[in-house]
Amino acid sequence: MREAKTIDSLQNDYQYCENVIKHNSASFYHAFKKLPKDKANAVYAIYAFCRYADDSVDETGDKSVQEKNWQNLYHQLNLFEKGEEISSPLWRALRDVFTRYEMDIKPFYEQLEGQRMDIHFNQPNTLAELERYCYYVAGTVGLMLLPILATKNHQHLHMYAVQLGVAMQLTNILRDVGEDYQNNRIYLPVDLLEMEDYKQQDLEASNINPAFIRVWERIANRSEQLYTLFQEGIDYFDKDSQLHVLLSALIYKEILKVVRENGYDCLHTRNYVSEENMVRLKEAVEGLTVGL
Repeated sequence: MREAKTIDSLQNDYQYCENVIKHNSASFYHAFKKLPKDKANAVYAIYAFCRYADDSVDETGDKSVQEKNWQNLYHQLNLFEKGEEISSPLWRALRDVFTRYEMDIKPFYEQLEGQRMDIHFNQPNTLAELERYCYYVAGTVGLMLLPILATKNHQHLHMYAVQLGVAMQLTNILRDVGEDYQNNRIYLPVDLLEMEDYKQQDLEASNINPAFIRVWERIANRSEQLYTLFQEGIDYFDKDSQLHVLLSALIYKEILKVVRENGYDCLHTRNYVSEENMVRLKEAVEGLTVGL
């Protein structure tokens, strides 16, 4: 009876995590919901951790509160590492993930370092600096998911996981330029803006001119290059995961196309991939011969 109750409780914990991803990221949920149940649950738990970390910084503009929230989360992760985690749906689900898979705690800590970069935000000077930031907030997510999606080869696929995570984060940044500016963050590198003579006043005025488009496209081209490099490693992921990983990449890459089709308006328009297009991409992926 106790064992059945424990199983039911764990299912409820994973349901909590699934609700988090379903509510916050339709694209991720669409890509991964058809994974084998154990793997899908593990993805949901990791997403819930990342969302928890992100919200601890983004839900308030008060730096002192952000820092306090960050310290609290760091303490919780430290307890988890010691096997003394607090009893909550997120941490119970994550403990089950660490029991089932060959997980590494390091990217979880690095994810928190990325959140701290946002608390003490500095506009990146170069594309290389921007990619470094992207590693901490998103490349780490790829590393977290790797032992679940590539159970046999995960030790050898770090480069591909990081490439995908960085590509996705660059896409996020290109989608959210206006929203980020309203939150006093400019992720577009200083040197690219200076090279094209696109000034902060232009951003404030929401000027979508040729200079802005050139800056945007420089970053988009790098993102697309990373998606291509990642795809070269898709055959090394687990057979039951390849379609879902590739689909997540293609759905995110599609966001760039949507922004272009909307005249590069990422300053006051929310760009997203429609459900219809997600289904189209899924059908296209299923038709590819990538050993799926």
